[in-house]
Amino acid sequence: MNKDQMTIPHLFRCPISLDLFEDPVTLCTGQTYDRSSIEKWFSAGNLTCPVTMQRLHDPSIIPNNTLRHLIHQWLQLGPQFDPGNSATITTDSLAAIKVTLESHEETLENKLQALEKIRVLLSDENCSFDKLCFLQLGFLALLLELVFGKSEAQISTEHMDFIELALSCILKLLPLRNLELLNMTESAAASQQTEELCCILGNNHKLVHEIVLIIIQNYEVTEYALKAMSALCSLQCNREALVRGGALDGIITYISSLGCERTQKNLAPLAMSIMEKLMVLDSAKEALVNHPKGIETLVNMVFRVSDQECSQSAVELLLIVCGDFEYAREESIEAGVLNQLLLLLQSQCGPITKSKSRMLLKLLRSKCT
Repeated sequence: MNKDQMTIPHLFRCPISLDLFEDPVTLCTGQTYDRSSIEKWFSAGNLTCPVTMQRLHDPSIIPNNTLRHLIHQWLQLGPQFDPGNSATITTDSLAAIKVTLESHEETLENKLQALEKIRVLLSDENCSFDKLCFLQLGFLALLLELVFGKSEAQISTEHMDFIELALSCILKLLPLRNLELLNMTESAAASQQTEELCCILGNNHKLVHEIVLIIIQNYEVTEYALKAMSALCSLQCNREALVRGGALDGIITYISSLGCERTQKNLAPLAMSIMEKLMVLDSAKEALVNHPKGIETLVNMVFRVSDQECSQSAVELLLIVCGDFEYAREESIEAGVLNQLLLLLQSQCGPITKSKSRMLLKLLRSKCT
């Protein structure tokens, strides 16, 4: 595309040359210039920022890779946009929306309006604008930063509308098998300051469904999906929603598929800890007992020479369900739990595990007589 025939967005023009940035760099004042232009300014003996006229306490220049990437994508995507067609959005409009969301000076109302424009565009199936363009222009990263990047600050009530709207846009821009989102979900759920936000995440059916799907199908990012689920289920307000969303099914399927393989990172302890967090709910206990492989999977985890943490978790979980469900006791015995427990007691397991194992043996034997 011939950039001379295009209207260059203000964001993409060097304040000195007024031409399209070729090598954007940023000064300590936060102002961005084309490298060749600012170097000429410095070589003329100037030690100030051309726009703000502030004296520079640090003359170093930092490459603005984000802006460079945005310009590159603008040049690549330009031919897709027709300014005369009201059914499409121009790159100028996209740049303006992005600037509004990034600006620290814009009002919350203006940012809400910008998000609403994004939501409408992403919801319009008849719109000729390709959603991929939003991803290529960095909107997903920006929205994630706006939602999760301020975890240290208390989220005020008036900002919740903004967060919910941004989340709806994020969900429309995914598939959710995105490492960045899983990392952000885990980070957000780990922060006490974002508890209200985490309840929104944990009760989002689509988000929970996708995380469970990642765990069941054991994608490359399963570790991050497990960490995200673990963080979310640490909040009591999320646990029922996670159980309804199939969290137990995902965890059991994942653990039962591990077998004895050690070719991949062992995430079984993390998966078992998630089950323990959920077992405070009657619905979770029922989901475990009613799962075709639920009890069998736990029994197989009882005697794990190399995974003492998993052994202890398995014994504790069996104690919970066998104490409440006769069917669980019968199925555990049929699956060979008595032999597993005897082997465990003869091993070098910890005192807590041995104590729990004896309790489980006593419970099962009392039901057999």
